[in-house]
This record gives sequence, structure tokens and C-alpha cells, in this order.
Amino acid sequence: MLIVKQQLLAALAGELEKLSPGAGARAAFENPKVAAHGDWACTAAMQLAKPLKQNPRALGEQLKAALEATPAFQQWVDAIEIAGPGFLNIRLKTAAKQEVVREVLSQGAKFGYQPERGEKILVEFVSANPTGPLHVGHGRQAAIGDAISNLYATQGWSVHREFYYNDAGVQIDTLTKSTQLRAKGFKPGDACWPTDADNPLAKNFYNGDYIADIAQAFLNRETVKADDREFTANGDVEDYDNIRQFAVAYLRNEQDKDLQAFNLKFDQYYLESSLYTNGHVEETVQRLIANGKTYEKDGALWLKTTEYGDDKDRVMRKTDGHYTYFVPDVAYHIQKFKRGFTKVVNIQGTDHHGTIARVRAGLQAADVGIPAGYPDYVLHTMVRVVRNGEEVKISKRAGSYVTLRDLIEWTSKDAVRFFLLSRKPDTEYTFDVDLAVAQNNDNPVYYVQYAHARICSILRAWQEQGGKLEQLQNVDLSPLEGPQAQALMLLLAKYPDMLTAAANGNAPHDVTFYLRDLAAAYHSYYDAERILVDDEQVKLARLALVAATAQVLANGLAVLGVSAPEKM
Repeated sequence: MLIVKQQLLAALAGELEKLSPGAGARAAFENPKVAAHGDWACTAAMQLAKPLKQNPRALGEQLKAALEATPAFQQWVDAIEIAGPGFLNIRLKTAAKQEVVREVLSQGAKFGYQPERGEKILVEFVSANPTGPLHVGHGRQAAIGDAISNLYATQGWSVHREFYYNDAGVQIDTLTKSTQLRAKGFKPGDACWPTDADNPLAKNFYNGDYIADIAQAFLNRETVKADDREFTANGDVEDYDNIRQFAVAYLRNEQDKDLQAFNLKFDQYYLESSLYTNGHVEETVQRLIANGKTYEKDGALWLKTTEYGDDKDRVMRKTDGHYTYFVPDVAYHIQKFKRGFTKVVNIQGTDHHGTIARVRAGLQAADVGIPAGYPDYVLHTMVRVVRNGEEVKISKRAGSYVTLRDLIEWTSKDAVRFFLLSRKPDTEYTFDVDLAVAQNNDNPVYYVQYAHARICSILRAWQEQGGKLEQLQNVDLSPLEGPQAQALMLLLAKYPDMLTAAANGNAPHDVTFYLRDLAAAYHSYYDAERILVDDEQVKLARLALVAATAQVLANGLAVLGVSAPEKM
């Protein structure tokens, strides 16, 4: 049906060009809000009426007559109807809808993919500092980032997944001190353990059981290996630097286990410290000073971010000589651009909202050729976890929050991914553990996966009788005339456009909505028509349709990082 749409769009473009030179480039079909109005709609007559100084209804009649005379519309369109002030409602012939079955079966896992475009995109996500296990907020970010990466891959981008973390600074210092106290035999509640809530150091001490695990491993002089580092402890509780490096490596290893449980792999781990050791931060600061975008005030160095839409100028270098956190961010994004990533998407929590204007202002002030609006941001809210009807707030592993691994262990990787992707990132989400393990139609991931498994069961039964899947690519599809079959085929044809829109909008939740609709359309079709009937021609046509449906379900689930089981 993609070929059908291309042919019809070409015919529409040609007729629009005749009406108004240049209008052909805007040829498009829309999906009617009410299915009874037709399969596609065209609003071109209303858009052209004003510049052409014509009545939109009359222009619609003229366009309708012109389109009906084209070979493509004669071949694929059953009727064109005028509605309202000039809408064209297009009803496709059944044969046009049937074409999508052949396209899906011939393209397989690549159905919906666009050609390679020769451009690189970097998606940065998770980016958790190595100070503790990954919490469910990191899990939401991991699911969103990986799905967005997969979406861009379907659109022909070369995708690079990156994890950026702070391997120095105050948080790492607090981690080291917490581990050192544990290694010396102390624990939260002891007299030496900071308890004063007004003491910034005490407020940030890490009290989870995982700190005791790190301390014991350090005393055991263990070697830990993560994706980006390996380190052996010397067991000396007075060797602060050795404790620091071991604790960071240990927690990076723990985070790797979380990511492996989530079936997630990064192309690169980027260290904030490298921006300093490689001179990128200092180079960026000096460039901003040289460009006249900074000034000194009250012993601090300020960036003129108000020149780029920020509500006030921001401090770059504090009175103590240390840079504020957005300065290395600016240096980091300059490096992203220099590495050839023409597009960058950052997945971060909503608490990072304030950094967007500062980073973008710094990039424009640096004047290195980076376009305005670079990078893109997708901000997500945190996640509430409910189990047995009550909110779960703490984990034995982490001490103060539910970890990603907890959630996976309570449910499954598939459920966690699908559930965390089932809402827009910036909306609040409550993860219902009991629903995630329920085997019924109220559980969306079960509902979608069950549709796939149900189809596989039918195909297996047919294959056991001697059928071969290759047969289905060239069968006669004319028996697929029922309303449920046509609705299912029309929905299959929407998959490529849905992927494109979801990628353009950084909206993987659109994929979950589509898959639920597709599963519902399949279940309706299954209830309406038996598949394995005696009539061979009808049977093969119906088998081809459900095989194509299974393929698109599997393709969509793969974008989400969710499996498509053949048995349930």
C-alpha cells in the first residue's frame, strides 16, 4: 500500500501543480477522524481557495474531477466524496488495501524503515552518576532513550547511544567518605556517622546496604570490571584515592548489571573529567571570554545568557574558582558537534529544565557553527511504584528508592519497558506491579504479546499440516473483503507513517498506542473470521493477513525493546 500511496500522492501533486505552481510539493493525505468518512482525506482545496480567490467547495469539485481522470485514482480509488467546505474524502478499493500484506511479507523486519540518510545522531540518556544503583526514574529514561534511538534507526539515521557521567565532584567525594566509614567498621547511626540535617555533607551521605557491600569488597581486595573500567582494591582504609576509584568502578559494574537486565548496551561512556583533562572546558571558557560574552562581577565570571533568551545571566565560574555545572555541559556539546553529530537528543529528568536555556545560550555564544535549538531535549517525570495497592518508596538494595532491578525482578524486562513507555515522558506515571504481572487484557504488554503468540499458534498449526510461510508472499488476496479484514489492513498501512511521526516527535509512546490498536484490530478480525477454513484460497489469504500482522507487531515491539513471544 506504500506504493499505492506514492502513486496517488504523485497524481495529487500533479493536479495541484496545475492549479497553482508550487502547490504540488505540499500534496498530502490525512487520516479522517471518523472512519466512516473514508480511508484518507485531502484538504488541499481549502488551503488553495484563498490564494486562488476561489470558492473552496467549487475548487474541491474541480480537483475531484481532475483526480478521478488520472490513471492512479482510477486504479486504486473506489470513490471521492466532497464534504463540508471542500474536504475530499477518499475511499480506496479493497485491492489497494490488500497491497500492504505483500509489502509487509516481502520486507519483513525492515517494513517501515526509511532509506539510509547519511547523517549521525547522538542520543544521550541514563547518564547516572556512579553513586548508587539505578532507580526507576533511570529506568524510564533508559526505556525512552533506547526506544527513541530505535525510532531514529528506522528513519535512516546512524544512531550513537551515549552515557555521560560525573566521575569526580562532591557526590563522588561523599560516596568515598561513606564507603571509607563503612570499611572502618562504622554504620549509619554510629556516633561518628553524620546525622545533622543542616550539615550539607551529612544530608548527602549514602546509607543504603550497597555501601556496606562496596566496603566489604574493598577490604577483600576484589577486582571489579565495568564496561568502561577495571580496578583492584588494595584494602587500605586510609588510601582515600584507592577507595574512590574502587567505589566508582564497583558501582559502574552494578549499573552495568542493571542495564544488562534491561537488555541495553551503550556505544560509549563519556567521562565529565575528560572534559577537564583534555582542556575542553578551559578552551570553551576562553572562547566565550574572547567573544565578549562574559563579564566579571562580585568576584565571579558571568555568561550573558540573557542575550539568548534566558531570564537572567548565569555564573560560569564561582568565587572559589570552580566552574558551575552547566559550563562542562557546554564544552561537552561542542565536542558532540565536532564529532559529527548533526542532531543530538538528550533524555533527562524534568529537574534539568533550567539547564536547557543555559546550555543553548553557551553554545550560541561560543559561535562554533552550532545551529540554534541544538541539542533537542526530552524531559521525563519520575515514576511512582504501587504494589499490593500501596506505594513502594524504598528498596533494601538502595535504602531510599526502588531500583530498576527491583522492578525487573518483580515483573519482567518486557513489562517494565512497555509500561514505562506507555505515557508521554513529561506526564506523571504510576507503575502498577500487580497489573504488570497480570495475564489478562487489562495488561497492555500481555495484550499485545498475546496477539502475536496467538497468530504464531495458528501459523504453526498450518505448518504442521505442510504449509510453508514462503507460500504466503504471492497468494491471491482478493478474499480479504470483510470489514474487519479491511480495517486491519488499513491499520497495517499506517505503521510506516506512525514510525516517522513518532521519531520526529521523540514520542515512543505513540508506538505503544499503535500496537494496542493493532492487537485490538487483530482480535476483532479473529473473532469475525476463522483462519484455517477448508477453502484453500480463502485460507491462504487469511493466513497471509495474520502473518503480516504478526510481523508488524514484532517490528513495533522491537522498536520498544520488547520481545515478541511465539508461545504464551
